[in-house]
This record gives sequence, C-alpha cells and structure tokens, in this order.
Amino acid sequence: MAAPGSRTAGWSRRFCTAAAPRPWRLFGAMCLLRLPRITQPLEKEEEEMAALMGQIELEKSHYSDHEIRRLEEEEQLRRRKESMYDDDEAPGKTVIMAQDLEDKWEQKLLQFKAAPRITDADKNNNRTSLNRKLDSNLMLLVKQKLGNQELWLLPQVEWQPGETLRSTAERAMATFLGDHIQAKILGNAPYGIYKYKFPRAIRTEDNVGAKVFFFKAFLQSSDFSQAELKEDYLWVTKDELGDYLKSEYLKKVNRFLLDL
Repeated sequence: MAAPGSRTAGWSRRFCTAAAPRPWRLFGAMCLLRLPRITQPLEKEEEEMAALMGQIELEKSHYSDHEIRRLEEEEQLRRRKESMYDDDEAPGKTVIMAQDLEDKWEQKLLQFKAAPRITDADKNNNRTSLNRKLDSNLMLLVKQKLGNQELWLLPQVEWQPGETLRSTAERAMATFLGDHIQAKILGNAPYGIYKYKFPRAIRTEDNVGAKVFFFKAFLQSSDFSQAELKEDYLWVTKDELGDYLKSEYLKKVNRFLLDL
C-alpha cells in the first residue's frame, strides 16, 4: 500500500499537469469543396470503348415498347394497302402514329443546344466564381492574417473551450460564408493536421506553435446572393493550389484531397 504522502504527491502532479497551459494553440479548418457539375471529357481510348460497349448493348438488346408499336403499325399499313380498305375507325378520331412521335422528337433534338463546357469565368480566369472548371472539384481559399503576414489558407479559426474540433471548423466556415450556406460535413474526425512553430521572437514555453485540424465538407447550396465574404476568397482546383499555398501546408492538404 502506498504511503499517504506519495498518494498526495501523485494527485498533486496530476492536478498540475491538467492545469498547465497548452503549449500549442489549436485551430479548426474547413476544406469546403464544390463538386463537379459535369463529367470530364472522354479520352480517345474511352470514346472507343464507349462506342464498342454501345454496339454490343445494341446487338444484344430487345425491342422496346415503342419499337414494337412501330412494327405493328407498319404491318397494319401494309395490310391496308394490300386489301385496299381501311379498318373501322371512329369518325373524327385522331391517330398518332409512332412515326409521328419520332418526327416530333427529332424536331426537339434539332432545337436543343447544349450549354458550353467553357464558361465566361473560365475565359476570364475569374477564380472568385463558382461557375468555372465545371468538370473539376473547386476548393475555397481565403486570405487570412497570421501575425504580420497575409496568407491564403483554408478557412480556419482558433478553438474555444467547450467546442469540439468539428464545431470549430463549422464556425470557421460560417465566419466567412454566413449561416445560410448549406454544406454536408463529412464525419466527426479530422482528415489531416498541420503543425508549425511560431517564430523564435514570439515563441515561449507556453506558446510554442499551432496545430490546425482539417475537416471536409461538400457545398450543397451555391447561392451567394446574400453572402458577403469578409475576406478575399478564391475557388480553385487541386492543380491551382500550388499558386497560393505554402509548400509544407500544401503537402498536408494534398494528403486528403482526391480529384477524381
């Protein structure tokens, strides 16, 4: 059995450890992604494979209801011509043939015009617009002041007592986009962490550096008519991140990014 004095000393050590200030400041950051709106263009090999699979599917397919109807109508017309008389039909009844439907569909197809894959924002290289790079993921970057520097970062704020790290990251997103923006947050655990030390001039034993915990979310509402971002912001692809993020920060971010 431990002596009373040693037990008291153990409790004292534990109490001092719990009450000691944290040497690392904690931050929550949100990786907010706008998912692709259109598919990426097919490569030459992919187009050839798609054409081959389409041909195989056509050869092995059965007639659709519309095709069966058209064949039946063609047979009825042939019999009428051979017998030189019409079947009894209700007077004044309008008959819409399968061929009539196909002609109507053909006219609609001729009038259809696909939206361009390259938008005005692409042409002007407007990286503040969500209406660009429609076939790729876009990530939100904001310019924040750290010390005496202004850096491009994922939206981040410092953790406050009583918060979970996820709620800190949510607050970071709301700080820049407002509460009315809808986003689906993925999980309760961070996807990555970035740790750095403060410059020696301001570093102390109780203030060594910062740890940034990254969370991910998918943007579900892109209506920014009411949103007034408080800082400079950009929507960039994974390949464009190197133009803005520092190399060590970029390495940590690239570890949990997939641009499929």
